[in-house]
Amino acid sequence: MTVQGLELDFFRNYVHAEARFSPGVNVICGENAQGKTNLLEAMAYLSAAKSHRARYDRELIQFGVDHAFVKGEVHAREREFTLEARIHRGERRQLFSNGVRLKTAAELSQVLNTILFCPEDLSLIREGAAARRRFLDDGICQLRPKYAAALAEYRRLYEQKTRILRDWEEKPSLLDTLDDFNLRMAQVGAVLIHYRAHFIRRLADLAPPIQLEFSGGREKLGLRYETVSTVTDPEAGMKTLLDQLLEHQQSHRRAELDSRQCLTGPHKDDLAVEVDGQSARQYASQGQTRTAALSLKLACRELFREDTGEWPVLLLDDVLSELDHRRQAFVLERINGGQVFITCCEDDKQIARDGMRFRVKNGQLL
Repeated sequence: MTVQGLELDFFRNYVHAEARFSPGVNVICGENAQGKTNLLEAMAYLSAAKSHRARYDRELIQFGVDHAFVKGEVHAREREFTLEARIHRGERRQLFSNGVRLKTAAELSQVLNTILFCPEDLSLIREGAAARRRFLDDGICQLRPKYAAALAEYRRLYEQKTRILRDWEEKPSLLDTLDDFNLRMAQVGAVLIHYRAHFIRRLADLAPPIQLEFSGGREKLGLRYETVSTVTDPEAGMKTLLDQLLEHQQSHRRAELDSRQCLTGPHKDDLAVEVDGQSARQYASQGQTRTAALSLKLACRELFREDTGEWPVLLLDDVLSELDHRRQAFVLERINGGQVFITCCEDDKQIARDGMRFRVKNGQLL
């Protein structure tokens, strides 16, 4: 799949921009704060209707105006698509595919898949569990629309249950609804665990060979899914997962009421990463953790291809400048095939010299 063309209006620092791209490597160069990342952010938005660095859509709209527009011409599944996102302040966004309004953001990912890798991702292994959950969620949501819907519902239930636990002493009647929320959270949580377990198992097949090659055969990568303690087999059937989640909820009921916090559920899940049998987060060197993060992202790219039959569009946002020459060379070698966008500083002339090159200055593509 490829993004053949992109059009922006009032998106971030772009008043208006239009561009046509190569189906291979596209290099976006320019000084800092000129709009390189914004361009990749727009492409990623067309695959998931969310930004990796903005919590609210209104942050994507240029100052002084009340709307933004993103349009992409995409070739995927042997068809041509026109994807559009219309973002308004104070109103719900509108998403379209070939002129037909979409009901959910998950429908975008049935057309376009993107893998974004930015400098912050190099710290994926060192950060807390939330960063690795986000990595899992971003990948699975694009591949499994049912997971995206379940994740959205779980987040709503979590917020509602949190309010009940926070306010129950002042409003005891709120406890009348707690059991209903617990049951539904367990039902939806079982869906999340099911999909995460299978996704991690596949990553565990794809990522270690990349790490091994990356390190010259010296480093063995291990991945393990850590979820609710009563779940003995995350790949078990839904009924088993539901019963085990309900058991965990019941054992933590008093503690949740006392602490006024939601203490049980897959919102605390983690992807444990090991290098040579030891926790990468605790014991690996900076080079090893960076290599592990790269291996996870590249494995995710291969997983997408296995599922869809096409390479996802790879977005490398200034990440190569953060790597030594050996790692740069390895990444550039591994990304052969599929469409790639690479942002870099103007003086990085050696990066993908054969790629189509663009220059960004003050929100304009030159």
